[in-house]
Amino acid sequence: MMTKLNRSAWLGIFLIALISGDAFAERYLTIPEAQKICFPKANNFETQAIELSKNQIKKVEKKSGAKFLSKTNAYSIAWQEKTFLGMLIFDRVLGKHEMIDYAVAISPEGKILQVEILEYREHYGGEIRRDQWRGQFKGKNLTSPLKIHEDIYNISGATISCRHVTEGVKRVLATYDLVIRPQLVASGKLPNDAAKP
Repeated sequence: MMTKLNRSAWLGIFLIALISGDAFAERYLTIPEAQKICFPKANNFETQAIELSKNQIKKVEKKSGAKFLSKTNAYSIAWQEKTFLGMLIFDRVLGKHEMIDYAVAISPEGKILQVEILEYREHYGGEIRRDQWRGQFKGKNLTSPLKIHEDIYNISGATISCRHVTEGVKRVLATYDLVIRPQLVASGKLPNDAAKP
């Protein structure tokens, strides 16, 4: 079930959930900054929250091989006038001890445009924010392996963060393919052939 939230309400809910007063947290990007970086041509973002059913969670986890931490996902649809530019899906994974908040920009064709780290709370491993590491995801889709030591290289000292973000990105792609895109097509927000991977 999709729920449309106004931008300020959604941002408030999302940020309260993500920012839990961690003393070491490094916030690199706000949600509006991530939207602007990932979709600079967009002049409108439609932000939504979606709560996945048990059946949807099971299907996504099976296809991606990665578990959910929450059954609620949030995303922004990027528009330039009436043209669908893609989608920015927000997610979080557990690093070694703390949560990592990130966003995945997906093209209308279902390919990754970029991955942005929003907030990092671990004392070590922040190197995953480097352009070179995040850049490995560009152009990949749900058929890509998206595995450490296969198509994604590891960073020494940040192995767990690398692995969990990589698994999370695969889960985000599966969520888009199996849940979000079909619901947007069914609701008439996207044409039937839009964003098929």
